[in-house]
Formats: sequence, structure tokens, C-alpha cells
Amino acid sequence: PDPAGRETTLATPATRKAARDRDVDIDDVPTDQTRDGEAFVTAEAVNAYADALESPASTPEPEPVETGPGTEPAVTAGDASETSAPASGDETVPYRGVRRTIGKQMERSKFTAPHVTHHDTAEVDALVEAREELKPKAEAEGVKLTYMPFVMKAIVAGLKEYPYLNSELREDDEEIVLKSEYNLGIAVATDAGLMVPVVENVDEKGLFELADAVNDLASRARERKLKPAEMQGGTFSITNFGAIGGEYATPIINYPETAILGLGAIEERPVVRDHADVASEFLDDSDDSTVVPAPTLPLSLSIDHRVVDGAVAAEFANTVMEHLENPLLLLNE
Repeated sequence: PDPAGRETTLATPATRKAARDRDVDIDDVPTDQTRDGEAFVTAEAVNAYADALESPASTPEPEPVETGPGTEPAVTAGDASETSAPASGDETVPYRGVRRTIGKQMERSKFTAPHVTHHDTAEVDALVEAREELKPKAEAEGVKLTYMPFVMKAIVAGLKEYPYLNSELREDDEEIVLKSEYNLGIAVATDAGLMVPVVENVDEKGLFELADAVNDLASRARERKLKPAEMQGGTFSITNFGAIGGEYATPIINYPETAILGLGAIEERPVVRDHADVASEFLDDSDDSTVVPAPTLPLSLSIDHRVVDGAVAAEFANTVMEHLENPLLLLNE
């Protein structure tokens, strides 16, 4: 039987003990029962699933491979017969539950959507200043203001101008659905694996409201207190690997979405500026421009190339950068 691969499951302590005794991940047990909107598993369902896994019928014998005269069957590195047993001291970790669900979703995305990643860098002096000016007011209202709400608003500006990045390809129906809502998923690293809670209707929320929503969802994701509905309905996703010091990456799309934006760390890096835009201590007489340190934000935009052309991805990134470099434009979003 195929594992259910849920992220949360309701069950009695006795049922959970039965799952442990049968070496079954309770999140994998199929069930049609629910309690308060969550999947509910009984001990009978656990035992039926475990029995099915142990049944010889669930492990079909491989079909014989015919070979021609003078030929031998090909052997590849992936053959089960070539899998080595764990060496002494190795640790074996179950590949089930949330980890398996994440793996299946990543596999589905990578092998379904042809990924292309566009990299660019925004110069964010004005954004840093805007956040610093707003932080005291945010703190007075009990809000922790990060850069994420600014990025979310800039993304919405880009999606409004380039709606194919806010779409879903339904290949069987031969159609692309351009979404009318702007629901942004925020990737959150947790002890259980990657969670992507969704902030709905970003275009209708202010910066402080977005900050509250992101902080709340991220906190509950780390505590594994999210409801399944809070991780559904996204139209575009953001991953902030810069929080641990990264610059660029090739993010995997949260399929069936069409695009994902990765954020690097905001740090001072060398940039070229015209003399008119540079403080006097950085100037020399050698040219009309000079290299100075300035805060920059690396961006990595992955797209489904079946839906979005590279030129459109670059134009979308330009619009996002324009709004990050001129944060007053975000007042219109």
C-alpha cells in the first residue's frame, strides 16, 4: 500500500503504541476518519497497514530480463543488489512521515517542472534605512519587523505585472490558470523538516500585519502546531537561506506553483556608484565612478520553464528589485 505521508495525525496513546510495536509510522497509515478536520487513525487501521506491508504480495518479484546471445544483463549503481549493508558504527534513520513527504514533493517538482534559475542582486541602502525608521513604531506595537514583509510586497508588485509567475499549469486540461489571489508560502526550517506555511491575500495586508502573520506561522511551524490548511493554497513561495549566511542557490519550486524566490543574506558588498551618489571619503579623481561598500540582497528566482520564459523571469526580478531599492513604491502595494 502507498504511505499516506501526512504531516499530522490524531490517534490515541494505545494506537501510537501499536504503531511503534509494529514498526509503522503513524503518519503513513491510510485512513478515511477525521477528528476536528485532522486525520484520525485507529489501532485496527495500524494493524491492517502493517499486515499489508508484511504480506509477500506487497513485494512483487522482479520480472526476468531476457538477454541476447553473448550479452549479460546491465548492472547499474542503483541496483538493489549493489546496496551495501550499513557499516559498523553507521546510524540508520527512518525515511518516513514528514521527511518522506518532503522528499516526494521535491522529487515530483524537480522531475516534472524543468527548472531554470535567474540570479541577480538588489542594492538595498534605502530598504535598510526604511526598516530602521519603522522599527521603533513596530516595536511600540509589539511587532518584530524583518525584511520579509518588504520582500513580500515587492513580489506582489512583480506578480501583478507578470501574472504567469502566479499561475499553475494544468497539463492534463491543456491550460494555465492565472491566479487572482496572492498567497505567498514562506519556507521554514524545523526540526521535523521543511514546512511552507502560507500567508493569504498579501496584497490586502500592511507591512506590520504581514510581519505578525509571518512570525506567527513560523513560530507554530517550528512547534509543529500548524493546521494542514495553513500549508495549502499558495500561489508563489519564498525561501530565505540568507538567514544562515547563504548568498545564491537554485531553489526547488513548491509544485504545482510556477516560481520560487530565494533570498540571500543582506550584507555590505562592493558596488560601483557614480561620484554624485558617493560620500566624499570614497571619492578619487580617477574616474566618474568608484567602488564602495553597500548593503546588497542576492536573489535567486527559479521558474517552471514550461510556463515562464527566461526574459519574463528577468523582467519580474527587475520589478522586484526596483521596489526593494525604492521602498516608497511599496506604499502602492
